[in-house]
Amino acid sequence: MSHTLSADLEFWFVQHADRMQRELFEFLRIPSVSARTEHAADVRRAAEFLQRSLETIGCDVEIVETPGHPVVLAEWRRAGPHAPTYLVYGHYDVQPAEPLDLWETPPFEPAVRGGRLYARGSVDDKGQLYLHIKAIEAILAVRGGLPVNIVLVAEGEEEVGSENLADFVRSNADRLACDGVVVSDSSMFAPGIPSILSSLRGLAYFQIDVEGPTVDLHSGSYGGAVVNPATALARILASLHDDARRVAIPGFYDSVRPWPETVLREMRALPFDDGTFLGETGAPALGGEDGFTTLERIWTRPTCEVNGLLSGYTGEGAKTVLPSRAMAKVSCRLVPAQYPEEIGRLMRAHVESVAPPEVRVTVTELHGGKPWRAELGGPLFDAGCKALEAAFGRAPVIVGEGGSIPVVEVFESILNAPVLLMGFGLPGENAHAPNEWISVENYERGMRAVACLWTTLG
Repeated sequence: MSHTLSADLEFWFVQHADRMQRELFEFLRIPSVSARTEHAADVRRAAEFLQRSLETIGCDVEIVETPGHPVVLAEWRRAGPHAPTYLVYGHYDVQPAEPLDLWETPPFEPAVRGGRLYARGSVDDKGQLYLHIKAIEAILAVRGGLPVNIVLVAEGEEEVGSENLADFVRSNADRLACDGVVVSDSSMFAPGIPSILSSLRGLAYFQIDVEGPTVDLHSGSYGGAVVNPATALARILASLHDDARRVAIPGFYDSVRPWPETVLREMRALPFDDGTFLGETGAPALGGEDGFTTLERIWTRPTCEVNGLLSGYTGEGAKTVLPSRAMAKVSCRLVPAQYPEEIGRLMRAHVESVAPPEVRVTVTELHGGKPWRAELGGPLFDAGCKALEAAFGRAPVIVGEGGSIPVVEVFESILNAPVLLMGFGLPGENAHAPNEWISVENYERGMRAVACLWTTLG
């Protein structure tokens, strides 16, 4: 078959471009910040916006309540019982927009500058979710029906850990049964290089609390006679790595599954430049586990990172206190076949073994997600490759991702269906930072790629 978008669909996309942009802007104006209770009504308003959008194009839609924010469940099943069924996942909640003074234009007032659409949620994940809806609309409008059955799940809690989604999927497993899952919540390798994401690192997130005296003490009167919790915490954190920057927690690497050499060779052949990557970070130099390239470090290797520290006096000037307590947030990125529960056990055992007995230490597990690696083959993967080539004019590359999308493993394990990750973001799009953006060209090509995906699978 031809790997190009049909003329009738292309004409429809061009004809309706302005209207679709207006609708996307309306969606992006809703401050659906799931982490803030004051935005709970806005989160629901975003769910209701999706409900109207999907009902308008001909889907059957239900807003399913959860103990937290609702799930939007849409279905189009008129391709018939013998046609394959595919599930589309996305999320309509967004990160908090602070610090607001660093935004060039207001975060919830979409603005196009230099081929980029700036707004909170533009790439993560409202824009990428909405292009799926418009691709479905295009096929229904032009062809009168889809060649496959579609189930669309949009959640409102991804940015706070998807706490209720796994229970939703388990409770509705029969209704969500499908031949494959498609997710667009990731980035392409570079501009003009479409990508299929083949792996995600998991996550084990901890809080380490160290307590000493009941109150802050005068460091002159008590220093040297009472163990300082901040110093004790610093020694604990320093013990997490060895001189080669490997994680020094005993047993940490025992379950790591090696990567196929063919995949590593393809990874090393990608047009990746350490200097450009370094420029994006603003750091003075790159560093990490000895013996691995930068891409291998962020895609294929597990890590342990300090995410936050709190102790003692940090205000202006001097205050000579011996703090009564110290706290650190620490996260481990995991690779197959590491699991959060096992890493939590190892972390607690290690901290207990190195903590001085003169302080009380508590390790609390805050959040976790399993790692994931795709099987690179099958009808969904092959159709995804053809669809991306049709929309972008070149075959996609296979990439990894250092971050975590825990729901991917949830869908695969509960529904026993392959997952295709075809995202349309770009590196440096500020997904969780001020001035978040999505490439307008990528958004438009993304709609066409998704339309090609469904027609190819049909």
